[in-house]
Amino acid sequence: MHLNKWLGLVGLSLALVAGSAVAQVKPSYKPLANPQAVETGDKIEVVEFFWYGCPHCFDLEPFLKKWTAKLPKDVEFRRIPAIPTERWMPNARTFYTLESLGLLERMHGEVFDAIHIDRVNLNDEKIQLEWMAKKGVDRAKFAEAWKSFSVQSKTKRAVQLTQAYDVTGVPALVVDGKYFTSVSMTGSPEGLMQTLDSLIAKARSERPKKK
Repeated sequence: MHLNKWLGLVGLSLALVAGSAVAQVKPSYKPLANPQAVETGDKIEVVEFFWYGCPHCFDLEPFLKKWTAKLPKDVEFRRIPAIPTERWMPNARTFYTLESLGLLERMHGEVFDAIHIDRVNLNDEKIQLEWMAKKGVDRAKFAEAWKSFSVQSKTKRAVQLTQAYDVTGVPALVVDGKYFTSVSMTGSPEGLMQTLDSLIAKARSERPKKK
C-alpha cells in the first residue's frame, strides 16, 4: 500500500476514534429551555428538586449539607419538593407543613431517616401524626398546618414549578433559574458539587456588575 494512502487511513481511523470519544462525553449540565425567574433577588439561586421517598435524594443529602454549609454570601440554596405525580403529594405537604411551623431545619433529615432507615410510612396521615408526636412535634398544630390554606397553596405552587422546570426525576438541581444538572449527568455526588460550583461562577459572571 502506498505510504501516503496508509497514513491517510491511519489519520482517518484516529479521527474516528477521537470523534467517538468526544461523542461519548456526557454534558454535566444543560441550559433550561425556558429559564425561570429566581426568588432570591440579588443572590444567585440554587434550587434542589427532591422527594422524601427518593433513595437517591436520601444518599445525596449528606453531600448537600456539607456543601451548603460553605456557600458564598451571594448564593442562596432552596429546596422544592417535586410533584410530577400525585403519589408524591403527601411528602410535599409534609415539607411545607414543617416549614410553616419553623421545624424544617430540625426535621428535614429526620423525615428522610424515618422513610429510608426506619421504613415509616409517612404517606399514612395517622402514622405520620403519631411519628411527629414521638419526635416532639405538637400533634394538633401539625394537623392544623397540614390542612391550612398556606400549605395547600405552596403545594400547588410546587406542582407548577415542577412542570415549569421540566423536572421528571430527582434529585435535580437548577442554578439561577437557567442551568439544570443532576447526579446522573455528573456521574457522582462529588461531581455534582463541582458542577454546581462551576455553574455558580458562570451565573455570577452573567449577572450585571454592581456599581
